[in-house]
Amino acid sequence: MDYRALGNTSLKVSKICLGTMTWGQQNSEADAHEQMDYAVDRGINFFDTAELYAVPATQENNGLTEQYIGTWFKKTGKRGQIVLATKIAGPRADLWFIRDQQLNYSAAQIRLALEGSLRRLQTDYVDLYQLHWPERKVNSFGKLGFRYDPADPWEDNFLEVLQTMEELKKAGRIRHFGLSNETPWGLMRCLHLAEKHGLSAPVSIQNPYSLLNRTFEVGLAECAIREKCGLLAYSPLAFGLLSGKYHKKLDTPNDRINQFRNLKRYNNPHAWKATEKYLALAERHGQSLAHMALAFVTQQHFTTATIIGATTMAQLKENIESAGLVLPDEMLKEIEEIHMEIPNPAP
Repeated sequence: MDYRALGNTSLKVSKICLGTMTWGQQNSEADAHEQMDYAVDRGINFFDTAELYAVPATQENNGLTEQYIGTWFKKTGKRGQIVLATKIAGPRADLWFIRDQQLNYSAAQIRLALEGSLRRLQTDYVDLYQLHWPERKVNSFGKLGFRYDPADPWEDNFLEVLQTMEELKKAGRIRHFGLSNETPWGLMRCLHLAEKHGLSAPVSIQNPYSLLNRTFEVGLAECAIREKCGLLAYSPLAFGLLSGKYHKKLDTPNDRINQFRNLKRYNNPHAWKATEKYLALAERHGQSLAHMALAFVTQQHFTTATIIGATTMAQLKENIESAGLVLPDEMLKEIEEIHMEIPNPAP
């Protein structure tokens, strides 16, 4: 396993990060512990979670993912070996059950959310604390183009957020902070204010990135490289579509796209057509589609870590095996040809 610097910090994280959002919904506590045991044995030292998880979020499963990680820390005593990332949820009316209906990034709510996460995780600090999505209305979660809404009630509070994160760092409750589902403007606004006021800047940005969604390359890729604020790529297998199992009729009713048909982001005709082409390409080169898709994400210059998620141990093992693969130029050229034909079918 290779390790990379988290932003401009001294922390080194495995280039494969263990994602956790299915724990508490599709995976039990025992499943979660088994996955963490195996991941650590294979050199992974980076876990990513959120107060929102499991997904889809419900009042019944809310917080279970963090709880499972906490019981694993207590059982194994391995907290010090793990770079732990979690997130605070932003505004969304249907998530009223998370924090007394006050989902925002005020100083009070950041502190409340963090204390809840620390309690569930059974730790007194997190290594990376992230804003799960912007408070303002932006083109995230399946929206390709930005549509300005003059009625958006958001007022610029980036400075308050930065000041709060700085205070939490000084108190030893977090080591670093990052952004997620953010835009180039949001990232650069945050970096500008941090520099202007002598505050700590975000060290990472966690956005979607895969063969089916390369929108990060437009604007954010240059920001990530030049500002040393690397991508933590989520959904690199597009909810499992890029494993090839759906096209090869190896899927089951319990698989994510089948089980949660209301989650439309990766379940559309263009995404399926592009995946068909990527599957044929991988097989021509004697590769599994999952390995090719993950390796493509991991070897990008702007990627710090690729976040993998699995509901079975077989999936987890296959995903981690991709860490040793580097795609040759010939495959990259063919990937680019498919991308030009069907660009970003699942933004």
